[in-house]
Amino acid sequence: MSDSVIVARPEGQAQQLMLLFHGVGATALDLVPLGRVLAAEFPEAFVVSVAAPSPSGSGEGRQWFSVLDISEENRPARVQAALPAFDAAVAQWQQEAGVPRDAVALIGFSQGGIMALESTRDRPAIAGRVISIAGRFARLPEAANPDVTLHMFHGKLDPVIPYGFTVEAAQYLVAVGADLTADVIPHLGHHINEDVADLLIERLRGHLPKRTWEAAMKAAREAGAGAD
Repeated sequence: MSDSVIVARPEGQAQQLMLLFHGVGATALDLVPLGRVLAAEFPEAFVVSVAAPSPSGSGEGRQWFSVLDISEENRPARVQAALPAFDAAVAQWQQEAGVPRDAVALIGFSQGGIMALESTRDRPAIAGRVISIAGRFARLPEAANPDVTLHMFHGKLDPVIPYGFTVEAAQYLVAVGADLTADVIPHLGHHINEDVADLLIERLRGHLPKRTWEAAMKAAREAGAGAD
């Protein structure tokens, strides 16, 4: 996408791909500051702020799907219609970075967070980690996706997408066995601040994906059985 911004391209082979997805009415430039923070912390990462495909209906910025006359009833269909373009953008940058699916992280804010979360719902994963900041599911998944780790962040004072959507989703996903973390940040509205960036880095560095842990435990059990 011509309006997307490559924030960082490491010398040699990238080890990770971090794709940032902005909200409605914004542009790829809006998430460049967060991208620069991530690039400084993860120097082997290919970092791109991805531009949504369509002009916003408000006349400012761009959008993944229209929010004109949006409702709980029509939101899922609009997101589903927008997913092919979203998937294509992820595939394009993954090919350029030359990394496997498990090394891809999708980081979405607001509408970008909705798209990132919905890319995991009841379909094969297109990334190893998905981060939603001030986002939500258009519809909760029927089951946990075993191939993706979710990190959800939400301001408690968010007036645009209430934080209750993240709390509800986290409670449900834990119950169905998903691999996720969820953080509600006090005194934060509908924006990204230093606290969000710090927590995001902490989760990316410190949270061992459930699938990695389970694979290590299985290997250890099989090694122990072989020794007998």
